[in-house]
Amino acid sequence: MNFLDYTFLDNSVRSLVGVFVIILLVSLFRKWLSRPFASLLYIPIKNKWKSVEKKEFHGLILKPLGWFLAVVISIILIDNLVFPKEWIFNLYGIPFNIVLHRIGNCIVSILIIWVIQSIIDFIALVLEINVKETPDKRDDQIIVFFRDFFKAIVYFLGILLILKTGFNLNVGAFLTGLSIVGAALALAAKESIENLIASFVIFFDKPFFTGDTVKVNAVIGMIEHIGLRSTRIRTMEQTLITVPNKQMVDSIVDNWNKRTGRKCEFKIDFDISNTTVQIENFISKTKLFLDENKTNLKSNSVFITDFNKNAITVTVECITIPFSIDAYHVFKQECSIFLKETIESNQLKMANQNQEIKIFNADVGNAPVDSQII
Repeated sequence: MNFLDYTFLDNSVRSLVGVFVIILLVSLFRKWLSRPFASLLYIPIKNKWKSVEKKEFHGLILKPLGWFLAVVISIILIDNLVFPKEWIFNLYGIPFNIVLHRIGNCIVSILIIWVIQSIIDFIALVLEINVKETPDKRDDQIIVFFRDFFKAIVYFLGILLILKTGFNLNVGAFLTGLSIVGAALALAAKESIENLIASFVIFFDKPFFTGDTVKVNAVIGMIEHIGLRSTRIRTMEQTLITVPNKQMVDSIVDNWNKRTGRKCEFKIDFDISNTTVQIENFISKTKLFLDENKTNLKSNSVFITDFNKNAITVTVECITIPFSIDAYHVFKQECSIFLKETIESNQLKMANQNQEIKIFNADVGNAPVDSQII
């Protein structure tokens, strides 16, 4: 008799070897096996969204789809074999064949969740490609928010699917019991629920968007990601800070990107010995300089704000257009250099901040006995 005709575990060796070889080949070549299916799925997508590259689509869908097809084919092949009598026993009171069946159901359920999650990522990718052409950042934030939100829903439904198919649990009764325990869980996860609600507040109220530079609780940085629980901020020192969404909602958030302009101010104290002509010349030249830069300014003013026996204070104020922080620093530096050059060219003297303190000795009348310059 041929060796392949022998019976092993109630199945012919030919059948066992055939199933094993097919499963091995499907597992090794699952990527190529899933490629035709992925190409068929790509046809309607290409007709709808021409900007989506086939490589990007395959990069997201090929791996989960390949494993899904490999597992489904393997389960179908194994199901056609005869279940061995030697394996008919109970495991913790449950027949072993039912245990294997439920394990298979759990694996298929996990792969279904994986495929759906990849589809959600792909839809988000398509939408991100389309909104890149629009300057409105709200679209980017909406996509990221709903992508994470729908993936959380899929994970929750996937857990219910695994409990139903893998553990034969009555989902309706489970949800009823979960609602009873929900109050206790809500108290235990109070902060997490508050952060989740705060994420919806951020989404609908729109105080900031991804990419905005904000200041919150003495932390200054750029918003990198707005999640369902927290917001990640990249600081000026390039460190990554995670702030709970509830704190982002309850705190005072200064959104630098929402500024309609930046204030640039200089207070210059001149010595009282400077002539009126020198002061007026300085003011007129400064006004002329600001007028020449009016394309960068919304408003400007140069005026004397204080006059006393110690100094004459000239204040230079201007409101710039909504510069970036780097452009603002460059403009402020140009103003500082111009003011210094103007002071030097007009030979203006800065106010002397030193003060002379005289100490009188009460025993010798009003004659000063010591003095100190500070």
